[in-house]
Amino acid sequence: MTVISNKSFDEERALYGAENVKLIDCAIDGPADGESAFKEGSNIETEHCFFNLRYPFWHDHGLKIQDSEMTELCRAALWYSDHIEIAGTKMHGIKAIRECSHVSVRSCDIVSPEFGWFSNDITMENCTAVSEYFMLRSKNLNFKDVDFTGKYSFQYIENSTFDNCRFDTKDAFWHAKNVTVRNSVVKGEYLAWYCENVTFENCAISGTQPLCYCKGLKLINCSMENTDLAFEKSDVEATITTPVISVKNPYSGKIVLPKVGEIILDDENAKGEIIVTGQKV
Repeated sequence: MTVISNKSFDEERALYGAENVKLIDCAIDGPADGESAFKEGSNIETEHCFFNLRYPFWHDHGLKIQDSEMTELCRAALWYSDHIEIAGTKMHGIKAIRECSHVSVRSCDIVSPEFGWFSNDITMENCTAVSEYFMLRSKNLNFKDVDFTGKYSFQYIENSTFDNCRFDTKDAFWHAKNVTVRNSVVKGEYLAWYCENVTFENCAISGTQPLCYCKGLKLINCSMENTDLAFEKSDVEATITTPVISVKNPYSGKIVLPKVGEIILDDENAKGEIIVTGQKV
């Protein structure tokens, strides 16, 4: 592997087609303002590097990015690439990952609208993320210890698991399929509408009008706070540990909860069973 240290690259496609290259303490920055520094490369590593120009990693195969920084000007950093490891890195440019596969992201600080679209096999651990439309239409996600803030997250995702995460987000998990969220805090409005085969286990859920128009929805040992008009038109099996403000027209299944402020059944097609184990609040 060729090692390059303490260099700056600012020209267009500065390292186009590079193979077996490691950059240490380098900068993709400068007055030439060139794009696509590493396009069409393979087996590339960067350590303690600074990225301040657009589209550095497109159509690359085999990337390791460690302890580096991608600024707001490093737009669309990784597209159409695969077999990627990113650790200890600031990812602050919009659309940082798109249509990538086999990606590991660990201990990173992400501030990136439209992050992760149309990607496959993404592992994320011990990260913080601020985004909008986070991970749209991606598949096979495995997240652990992720702290996320932003709107419209995880829409249309499939075949994914989340463990010990904290999500402060509205309109999350819309149209999601085959997803499990465990031991997590999920705060936000209009949670998981139109989802299919989604399970929340040991989760703390809060926010208005959650979990409507769902199919195959499961809640196992979950708490719900400030949740009203929940489960409208949903097929749901739920065991809830806290009072709920109101439940509206569950389509089918069974909801077990200790207390409920109001049960709204004004749709003749709503056949879901609601079992209140304690006294109404």
